[in-house]
Parts: sequence; C-alpha cells; structure tokens
Amino acid sequence: MFDTVVVATDGSESVKRAVDVALDLADRFDAEVHALSVVDASEVDASPQQLRDELRTALETTADAALATVEERADGADVITAVREGRPAVELCEYAREVDADLIATGTRGRHGENRLLLGSVAERVVRTSPVPVLTVRQLEPAAATDDDGAPANAGN
Repeated sequence: MFDTVVVATDGSESVKRAVDVALDLADRFDAEVHALSVVDASEVDASPQQLRDELRTALETTADAALATVEERADGADVITAVREGRPAVELCEYAREVDADLIATGTRGRHGENRLLLGSVAERVVRTSPVPVLTVRQLEPAAATDDDGAPANAGN
C-alpha cells in the first residue's frame, strides 16, 4: 500500500510525533523513507541583504540537524535525506512527485508555532496541493494528571 513515505521536518518539537508516526507506518509497510527539510526562501529574502548568507547558513544547519534527528529516530533503518530551498509547501509537493511518494507525513505546526487555529500554514498548503495523500500529525498536549488506574484525576468530581 505504501512503498515510499516522505516525512517533512523542520526540527521543531511539534514535528517529532509526525516523524515517529511516519517511521512506524513505513516500517509496517516496509516502505522507503525520505526525510525532507526545506529552507524557507521567504525568510532569507525578507532579511537584510548583509545578513542573508548568515541566515541561509543557519537555516541550512537547522535543516541538517532536523534530518539527523529523523535518522536517529529511525533506529538504524535507512532514511534518504534532502534539503531544499524554496517555499516549503511547494518544495515538499514537488519532492513527493519526484520520488513517486505514496504519502507525505507532516506535523500540523512547525517552527512558526501556533499562528493558525487548526493547521499551520505550510501543512494547510500541503494538504490542499499535494499530489498524494497527506498524513497530518498533531503534537499531543502534555499528559494530564491521572490516577492509579490511568483515568484522569478528579474524574467524576
């Protein structure tokens, strides 16, 4: 059913669960895993000219670290990694076409946080424009306090 899974990563906390879900899914279907991190060209272009090279280098370093995290979480499984520069949603969808992906997995919010109510702007654009199904995975809220039986504390009070 899934031969090639592309997981989008920006290294943010909110993407870690999406990476884990994508890796688990790929493992279950013995699928090839591609991890892609996109350096957002609009961030670079919006910065002052004298800072662009430094910002691009910093963003590329962050992208490399994000991909290294995916490789670590893969626990020895092969992961094909790539860094692109451009508009994240466009690059992600184009990459999925290039590798003939069966699925794109992404977090619902990235480095820019909760500036959207339900989906981050990149995740929303990917869902709307992807040539393949998109699995969006939200980060779980910190676990609420539970009693000894695993039920929420103060349940029924």
